[in-house]
Amino acid sequence: MYDVKIPVLIVGGGPVGLSTALFSGRRGVRTMLLEKRDSTSMLPRAPGLQARTMELFRAAGLGKDIRALEMGDSHAYFEGGIIKVETFSDIDNAELLESPSLDGETVSPERVMGCGQDRYEKVLVAKAKEYGADVRFNTKLISFEQDADGVTAIAEEGGSGKRFTIRADYLVGADGAGSRIREALGVKRVGRGTVFNALSIYFRAPELETLLKDTKFILCYASAGGTLMGLSRLHGCDPWLAAPIYFPEKGEKPEDYTDQRCIDIVRRASGKDIDVEIMDKVPWQGAQLVSETFRAGRVFLAGDAAHVHPPAGGFGANTGIHDAHNLSWKLAAVQHGWGSEALLDTYDAERRPLGTAMSEQALVRNRIRHGYSTEQDRADFVDDVIITLGYRYRSTSIVGAMGTKVLTPNLELTGEAGTRAPHVWLERGGETISTIDLFWDSFVLLTGPDGGSWAEAAVPIAEKLGIPLRTYAIGPDEELKSTDRDWAEVYGVGRGGAVLVRPDAFVSWRSAGGGDDPQSELADVLARASGVETAAVPAP
Repeated sequence: MYDVKIPVLIVGGGPVGLSTALFSGRRGVRTMLLEKRDSTSMLPRAPGLQARTMELFRAAGLGKDIRALEMGDSHAYFEGGIIKVETFSDIDNAELLESPSLDGETVSPERVMGCGQDRYEKVLVAKAKEYGADVRFNTKLISFEQDADGVTAIAEEGGSGKRFTIRADYLVGADGAGSRIREALGVKRVGRGTVFNALSIYFRAPELETLLKDTKFILCYASAGGTLMGLSRLHGCDPWLAAPIYFPEKGEKPEDYTDQRCIDIVRRASGKDIDVEIMDKVPWQGAQLVSETFRAGRVFLAGDAAHVHPPAGGFGANTGIHDAHNLSWKLAAVQHGWGSEALLDTYDAERRPLGTAMSEQALVRNRIRHGYSTEQDRADFVDDVIITLGYRYRSTSIVGAMGTKVLTPNLELTGEAGTRAPHVWLERGGETISTIDLFWDSFVLLTGPDGGSWAEAAVPIAEKLGIPLRTYAIGPDEELKSTDRDWAEVYGVGRGGAVLVRPDAFVSWRSAGGGDDPQSELADVLARASGVETAAVPAP
């Protein structure tokens, strides 16, 4: 009846879809990915990879492969911040608009890096295939229907026109801002809609190297001509990327931007009649729209299919990759028999509020950069590192985090439930690792040297629930020893305390000290963390 049967079908072969296949496969879940394009991206889009994104790639076993793509020290460009000039020839008088915090030794074991989507997508494809993903380019989704037990989809091969039927337990729509899957589901979006229209111009201009005097920046805006044009080359090689704004309300359209007009735009922004070779042009919209739900039955939305926003901040592809990771470990939990539908519901509960908050921050940055921000915008501005690493989850899988804000004014990675577990350097058998390296395919219970009662209670409960769990004691006489900071102080616990961390490195529960009844408390905590109703938990 079906040509293919697969646990998870993914539609969309960009960073989000490929990451979903990668993270799922790394956890032993078979996936099929359909991408209507012939290959991975040919353009250096989404060139900024955040520290949290690099943490996920590190945990998935390809951190070194991605890092190897970095050309020189791209971190210097991020340290240069966002700047503004009249023309690029006037680089000595650049005005600093933003100097975002992005990482740090006490924040993450990883740091941001620049690399174009055209290069890192190839690594994602290779690794996803290595982990068992069936990746099919030049293949598009024709239709799908879902029922109580799964999703039936029809796909078509672009070359032959051959159609085949796929039966999957779940479908992930990572098919971009114009998601046909979202439209087929009838899921509406809320937000401000289109804020501006822009054209990405990819070009070569060797003389820019001289004009810019090797100045490092994330983005350089030129205001010549009356409208801002952003310039970036975070990916580290040709071509340059310029993004002028155009105005449909004035009758302007992408077709009007001939190669010669684009050359003139770059020259005007440069302040000099330099040689310019246009490589490609891609129109796009800066919009702020968030889907009303990220889950509809057995279908999930991720990345731009779920939330779109202006690119200010570089949150787009990174946030979509984080969507993929949040969803993939929960799908794996269900596929392996220890997660529940309630756990899958937490994907929407956790990622949608963040998608909304993050898209609002992108709008705030857009208004500040274009010179029409209000006092409220400046008051609402949250530093980049909070948006990328310091956000908070609220869901039934998190014990004690209800009511907390998604984004706080200051970075607060202190071991509180709902936050990413703090990074602390540890020594294990002569090897230096990060606490972040402990979290991937199971829950982890961290205890102080006097927290043995927590571990003793947790292990049999996890076994009865079928939940994968590892326990570690951290202390001077333990296998794991802090080397830079006192882990207990950083995590907000004493010698007898304990912290339960999920496979995605987010804290699910914390006890500052010993408990009166560790078995009862952990039975409830582990059940909630995996989506099992407390009443269904076997007695300790």
